[in-house]
Amino acid sequence: MIDTSLPPISVDFQHAFEAWAADQQGAGVLRKAGAHEVYRAMWESFATWCIGQSPAVRLDAVDPRDLHAFQAARYGRKASDQSLSPRYALRLMRLIERVLAHHASRTGRRPNRAPADWVRANPQVRYAESQQADPPPEVLTPQEAGQLLTHLSAARPRPGQDPAALASLPWQEVRNRASVALQLGAGLAPSDVRALTLASPVMNGVGPKARTWKLRVPANGTIRARETPVAPWAAELLHHWLEVRAASRIAGEFLFPSTRTGKPWLADSQYQCARKVLEAAGVAGRGGAGGSFRLRHTFALRQLRRGTRPEMVARWMGVEPGEMRRYDRVLLGPEAVV
Repeated sequence: MIDTSLPPISVDFQHAFEAWAADQQGAGVLRKAGAHEVYRAMWESFATWCIGQSPAVRLDAVDPRDLHAFQAARYGRKASDQSLSPRYALRLMRLIERVLAHHASRTGRRPNRAPADWVRANPQVRYAESQQADPPPEVLTPQEAGQLLTHLSAARPRPGQDPAALASLPWQEVRNRASVALQLGAGLAPSDVRALTLASPVMNGVGPKARTWKLRVPANGTIRARETPVAPWAAELLHHWLEVRAASRIAGEFLFPSTRTGKPWLADSQYQCARKVLEAAGVAGRGGAGGSFRLRHTFALRQLRRGTRPEMVARWMGVEPGEMRRYDRVLLGPEAVV
């Protein structure tokens, strides 16, 4: 509703926004009340500044110099939220541009290009939502991948090695290394690891030589159910873990339980266990952080470098195909052997 007690110039700004918002709602674009209020607050911050200038900046006369002065005034104050970030500035300018364009269409005027011109003149805002604004995914170097693979594989008997040589290794340590192996060798997220069940491994035959060649990963969180292949070296470590799990008489249906009684593995506990495995292998992330998502990213990068279609890799990882574009900036680096 328009407040007619306001000065005419204020009414112009208010009417322009309400008319735009009404059309957006009618088109089914602006359906959530919360979004409407956010846009209203953003517009009112702009309108208040315009009206407060001397002389006031009229709605039909906004130019790039006004927008520059408006942004300069905003950057001169402190804020604890993200309202001064380049991404917020881009959203604000897009809103101003749309409302002004809608107003021009209603009044038969030429569209005001000032917001677009201002954005073009400020690259840090113009590219705030581009892929280049986000850091590329962190992956293991070939040296780190080889180092980690060696550490993980040391948890299972090698050909000709006496299995008793590993008898002193706690079952939890074998579990931890096998779970990390599947993050690197099958592209699993930490939540995938915790969701796996004894029905998840799909074997390539029967008998003592049968090994897992793919996993059925249940849906969990925002990641959908899917099947993903398992690298042969990771399949060998998973096979050993299943033997250790059976010998330790671990109950329950979770592939990687927290306790012998089969309780589910909690997120924090699994994170700490993965972090310790990476630290022991000498490939911990910056500042000692676990960084186990680097394993999943390394899997994706390896598959893409092998020529696997991005759509297929996305399906294996349970994500949208568009997410594969995040790896474009690291595809030209050295190849990891995993």
